[in-house]
Amino acid sequence: MSHIVHAAGHMKVNVLDPDAVIRDSTEILGLRVSYQDDSQTWLTSNGRSAELVLVHATENSAHTIGLETLTVSDVNDAASRIEEAGCRIISRDPSLSCIDAGVTFSTPEGLRFEIHSPIRNNIRGQRFPTNGIMPRRIDHMNIITPNPAATRAQLTAIGGLQLAERMINDGLSWMYGGNRQHHILGLVKGTAPGLHHVSFEFPEFNMYCRLGDILDRFDRQLMWGPGRHRPGDNTYAYYTDVSGLMIECSGPMSHIADDAHFEPNVITNLERPGNVRDLNVWGTPAPLEWREYAHPFAKID
Repeated sequence: MSHIVHAAGHMKVNVLDPDAVIRDSTEILGLRVSYQDDSQTWLTSNGRSAELVLVHATENSAHTIGLETLTVSDVNDAASRIEEAGCRIISRDPSLSCIDAGVTFSTPEGLRFEIHSPIRNNIRGQRFPTNGIMPRRIDHMNIITPNPAATRAQLTAIGGLQLAERMINDGLSWMYGGNRQHHILGLVKGTAPGLHHVSFEFPEFNMYCRLGDILDRFDRQLMWGPGRHRPGDNTYAYYTDVSGLMIECSGPMSHIADDAHFEPNVITNLERPGNVRDLNVWGTPAPLEWREYAHPFAKID
């Protein structure tokens, strides 16, 4: 099957205190506000109109995972596959005015996705003044699902995402799209639907030093990292924002160039501490708060 979904598009979250999250997003991560009204705020790390969308709400929760295609016809193709894959269409209209087409659907596991056409992008507006880090772009999300195998099958049938790597017990698995980076979605096995983290790409390693120092100024600290993941071969560091959302700052990933001959890797060693370097090449184990973290997914009507 050809890839319909090309890359991570945007992450939409409900936030109880938008001003506090905006401060975190701009002063620590280094995003900029690109649009705001009474109900929502858009933030971005580059010339794209939106990457992190804050819905002004009465709770802190994950709202929708946005997955980007290259064309409107790809969105229509995805929409035609949703019901056959056992999922439910919520809306056939784009959720943001900066995209031409979008289809939003829910899975039986309680996750909500929007597959959408490219977000408007001003390629002459990639850089902007900021006190924060300013990553390159949103590059992946890790979701929590009670049934990873079912969720993977749905995403493959609807969006053409393919398996890159998984643990033999499906505790963690990773899926890639048309841009061929190791993953644009990670799946964590859990008891309820949720969001584990949203990731922004850091092109330079010294940005982690700045991140740690900026977090210290806010009396905050890194949760895990810096390190280097073996899956994806990307460097990383994690922290949580004021709403409780986990943010990963991730270095560039390995790419799956030879799609036709690629065989997904299966991690068979699950015993700690012997398997620590299967997740972090540099050997620092993931702390319990990272392993057990879950940001709730908003209930779907």
